[in-house]
Amino acid sequence: MDALKLRKRMPAIALFDPAIVFPAIGQAFVKLDPRTLVKNPVMFVLEVVTILTSILLMRDILIGQPIAFELQIVIWLWFTVLFANLAEAVAEGRGKAQADALRSTRSETRARRLLMADNHDLFEGVSADELEAGDLVVCEAGDIIPGDGDVIEGIASVNEAAVTGESAPVIRESGGDRSAVTGGTTVISDRIVIRITSSPGSSFLDRMIKLVEGAERQKTPNEIALNILLVGLTIIFVFATATIPSYVAYAGGTISVVVLVALFVTLIPTTIGALLSAIGIAGMDRLVRFNVLAMSGRAVEAAGDVDTLLLDKTGTITFGNRLATEIIPAPGISEQEAARIALLASDADETAEGRSIITLVQDKYHISREPAAVGATFIPFSAVTRLSGVDIGGRRLRKGAIDSILKFTRDQAGHDIAEPPAFRAAVDRIARTGGTPLGLADGDRIVGVIHLKDVVKPDVKARFAALRRMGIKTVMITGDNPVTAASIASEAGVDDFIAEATPEDKLRYIRGEQADGRLIAMCGDGTNDAPALAQADVGVAMQSGTQAAREAGNMVDLDSDPSKLIEVVEIGKQLLMTRGALTTFSIANDVAKYFAIIPAMFAAFYPQLGVLNIMRLSTPQSAILSAIIFNALIIVALIPLALKGVKYRPIGAAALLRRNLLIYALGGVVLPFIGIKAIDLAVTALHLA
Repeated sequence: MDALKLRKRMPAIALFDPAIVFPAIGQAFVKLDPRTLVKNPVMFVLEVVTILTSILLMRDILIGQPIAFELQIVIWLWFTVLFANLAEAVAEGRGKAQADALRSTRSETRARRLLMADNHDLFEGVSADELEAGDLVVCEAGDIIPGDGDVIEGIASVNEAAVTGESAPVIRESGGDRSAVTGGTTVISDRIVIRITSSPGSSFLDRMIKLVEGAERQKTPNEIALNILLVGLTIIFVFATATIPSYVAYAGGTISVVVLVALFVTLIPTTIGALLSAIGIAGMDRLVRFNVLAMSGRAVEAAGDVDTLLLDKTGTITFGNRLATEIIPAPGISEQEAARIALLASDADETAEGRSIITLVQDKYHISREPAAVGATFIPFSAVTRLSGVDIGGRRLRKGAIDSILKFTRDQAGHDIAEPPAFRAAVDRIARTGGTPLGLADGDRIVGVIHLKDVVKPDVKARFAALRRMGIKTVMITGDNPVTAASIASEAGVDDFIAEATPEDKLRYIRGEQADGRLIAMCGDGTNDAPALAQADVGVAMQSGTQAAREAGNMVDLDSDPSKLIEVVEIGKQLLMTRGALTTFSIANDVAKYFAIIPAMFAAFYPQLGVLNIMRLSTPQSAILSAIIFNALIIVALIPLALKGVKYRPIGAAALLRRNLLIYALGGVVLPFIGIKAIDLAVTALHLA
């Protein structure tokens, strides 16, 4: 199976799940409130004229006028408004269903709040809702973390499946960029002390729920511009329709208000007006399915036009900690013996590097950790000596930085010891490729070298190649030296890199690119990434990163996968394409409706217009009713496309324009001819007009 498609998603929700559709039907009626509908100007105007025709209908009923035709027009006008509300309600319902799935991860959580900051063993039991920012809480294996915070003491494995959907535990520890924890996740080992950073109702999970429900969704500039266009067209057709009675009177005839309203409704762009809001809501909901939360629709749209992607190396392209990848024995030492010494010397090393050495020995060399020998003395890793090890009987095994190991062997021997040439060659080779060499010693003997390196996350290179095909340039930013940066950049497959970068360098690069008219996306996870994340047009913060990074970004990737930007870009492009495609269809659709309704409506006054009745519709009443029915039903037919979106393919703008014109412009003209004619035949056969 294509590795690019193996992405963890939230469960897909069926387009017309009964659990969503039935409540949406009720919401469609609730949204008839003018105070709600006024946010959609086209539909608001449609409701106003529908209310007007309803009043006229009641008047005609009271005075005994024939109402069969008028009643059908009014019913279908109300259906048009309701179907538009239904499209938005279904889109919102899908988001609320996803929010319910997130809300279900929360429970009545209890917390152990410390009574004294300097005594981590004295605490009281409180509800998680009682915690305030700054409180210190203790969490042990099996505890649910009661709120967002930072680990200030200890290290633990944390299961974040409740938030990210991923079952693999992550390490959270005090200090550095792996200290942030999220409320609702579970501690599965060890003990940590957490400083709460969120107040009740403002946690990351609470914000997620609000965002998914669409409570904070604002219209984007593109959407606002399109709304202005639709309002402008509506105003134009108000004046156009208002002048028609004068022309009819000049021809010696009369025309009813209901017919004028029907003409007006078919002239204005009701199709895209009805679906515009649903398209925007659905775009943000699709991001949630890929475990990405967008703080605004603006960010989703901007993602569709991104030119350059900046990625912080540590924790974004690489796993964040340097991991052991190989053990190179010194001459005369077997690989198994060097691996066993590495295991023993790392047993007391609680750093990520030390744990990775143990994992490498166990996985590659199949050597298990043995119970501590009687009388063994373990030497934990120290930043001062840069060594760790164990003393067993007369043996003194050490692992650490090369200069520290050389000093240790000299001290053990009591005199200078010549480095084995193969040992020095291995150290130099590792350093040239950007890795970190660690030495191994058994007393005064040098027994080997451990290769530590930044490990690039799986599939990153293939994902960056896909971004390149989409026309997006990838740039890695790192504080490493140029040699290390070049090595990682080559392995990851990025287009360019900036080495020894400071936060100011990142900001300067982003602002320079933006000054040249480019849209920039930035992926990062550390506090030092926060300024760049805030400056970028699309700032994607890793969920595994710091609170500062998550606050600065306008998107949060719950999987902490930088290559996820491919999905983000695709969804952004899909949103823009869907809106453009349905706008094209709507305008073309209106052109076809003009041919249906105008000749039939005015043929009696201007017989010359009969030549335009190319559909050969039965009667003027049938033509008007058929156009109104089609106008309502096409909205329902397009709801699935608005919610699912137009499928994105990495093709050029010219090819995309041709495809839109061929499918949506031509289809928007042809489909109404077929649909209105079919409805006309049905209306005539049923004697409805």
